[in-house]
Parts: sequence; C-alpha cells; structure tokens
Amino acid sequence: GEIMMATSYYKLEIENRNSVGKKASKEIRRVGKIPSVLYYRGEKPVSISIDKQLLNQAIKSDQRIYEVEIDSESQYVMIKEAQYHPITDEIIHVDFMRVRRSEKITISVPITLVGKPAGVTEGGILSQSMTQIEINCFPTNVPESIEVNVDHLDINSSVSVDDVTVDDEDIEIISASDLSIASVIPPVVEEEPVIAEEGALDDEDVDGESPDEEGEKADKDSENSSDSENKDQAEDTD
Repeated sequence: GEIMMATSYYKLEIENRNSVGKKASKEIRRVGKIPSVLYYRGEKPVSISIDKQLLNQAIKSDQRIYEVEIDSESQYVMIKEAQYHPITDEIIHVDFMRVRRSEKITISVPITLVGKPAGVTEGGILSQSMTQIEINCFPTNVPESIEVNVDHLDINSSVSVDDVTVDDEDIEIISASDLSIASVIPPVVEEEPVIAEEGALDDEDVDGESPDEEGEKADKDSENSSDSENKDQAEDTD
C-alpha cells in the first residue's frame, strides 16, 4: 500500500492562561478562543487557549499532528478529545496530548481505495465497510492516508486488514487483521422478481374467471384467517 505523507505540520498558535474555571472559560470563548488543556505524560497539564478559527482550520486540514510553541520551543500535539456544544455543535473545549517525536503513537488514519475491481467491471458493486485504520507510528511520520489496492477483487471477494501492506517499516497496523475493509457484492438481479410477478398475474386471471365475486372474497378471507371468515358470516346472518 502506498502512503500519503504529510510534509509539514500545521502550526497552532496557543496562549497560556492563568485563570481557570467556568467564568474564565466563558470569558475566553467570548473573545473567540477555545479553552484547552495540554496533557503531557508524567507532567502537570498546562491550561492554554487557542483561536477558534485557527483550530477549525487545523481540524479541516486533515492533519492529525499539530506543532505548537511552548516556552519558545516547538512541540508536537494531537487532539485527545474535543467537546462540542450540544446545540450549535461548535467546539467548546479541547484536550491536547503532547507527543514526542521520538516516541510512537497510536492514531487512526483514513483508508483510500485505489484501482477498479475486476468484479465491478463484471457488474458487481464495490462496498467499503471500513474508512479508518489504526496504526502505530512516530508523530513525524503520520501518513495522510493508507492506500488499499482493490484491482484484484472479484465478485464475492473482499480485502481485509490482513491484506494491507505498508512500505514503511516504522508504521505498524494495529486494527484487527480479520476486519473487512471492502468487498465486491453481486449485482442486484432483476430477472427473478419478474418471473414471480408473471406467476402472480396468472393466479389473478384464474380468479378473474370466477363470476362469483362473493366466492372470491370468501377465498381471500379464508386465506387471511378463519376468524375473519366467521366474523363475516356472523355479520351476514344479522
């Protein structure tokens, strides 16, 4: 599988914040910033704030690792958790996790299907059941996506995590190997229902020949349930 690499990291401007608590957070949001916490294994979490628009742009950039400057030193972070407003769906708080460039991290990246399956040429339908794959790699080496080739897929065949190969030996796939990524399913065959419909029409013709419509109704009722038939008879005797 080919790997799309992110060449540079999205730089996030962050500010340290001294005051914490609900009132302080409200004030930060009022000026268009998002209160955030930066976690770092073995160290005390740092309270920071970040410009809301910059954060939204960073998330839209499809990158997973961001560069921040802490004490005039470049550090790398990833979003550990984001909280959204229940009504407006806007981000209201973010937890960042600091990552070391020398330590591997586990992260989910998108899967890109490449090629046209043989089974699709034969009329099958390509169905993708997995859009993200979990990998373990260095923060400086997070691929934008993992490409999975589907050229060889015939109808009723599938490609699973086990079939994914990554050229970079520093990238390890963590997702369960038996998970199906994509498969080619047979086309919907339209011939069979048509035959069934013809059969149904023949039955109707037979019914139609019967001049006794009451009898036909009784037949249908008896098909439904004997109870309804008894009810009808009871009504007739009234």
